[in-house]
Amino acid sequence: MSLYDLMPGQVALGKAGDQLKTLLGSCVSVILTDPRRTVGAMCHIVHVGHPNAANHQNTAYGNVAMAEMARLLYTAGFALRSCEAFVAGGGNMFPKLFAHHHVGAANADWALDYLAHHHIRIVKQDVGGYGYRRLSWTVGPTDPHIELTSSK
Repeated sequence: MSLYDLMPGQVALGKAGDQLKTLLGSCVSVILTDPRRTVGAMCHIVHVGHPNAANHQNTAYGNVAMAEMARLLYTAGFALRSCEAFVAGGGNMFPKLFAHHHVGAANADWALDYLAHHHIRIVKQDVGGYGYRRLSWTVGPTDPHIELTSSK
């Protein structure tokens, strides 16, 4: 069994029994898994959308991270369209400065829109609010564990 502790911008693929985990603030993490949950890919998105030319392979960007997860899942024998998703993060880390539109909301909205556009069913989402989230999942039948820590 392997442990993957993702830092911002990282992507990992785990198989049954492997543990995937990360700590999120305004960043967003997406977990994609097959319906039997025998394999799972996780990313830690820092920036949404398309990167500039200098960062075209930087998985800190949403489009690049999702493409890398699709590639990893494909090499494991799974098509992106057959996967299910879990989404976490997108917290407002500076609520006294940004009451409404903030980077965390933009990150969460982008991830949810991406999944909807690609017709990927979201099993569970835990986004927004004020605080950090610890996300951990042992690839298998149970849902990922999300622990919210208030930043107020």
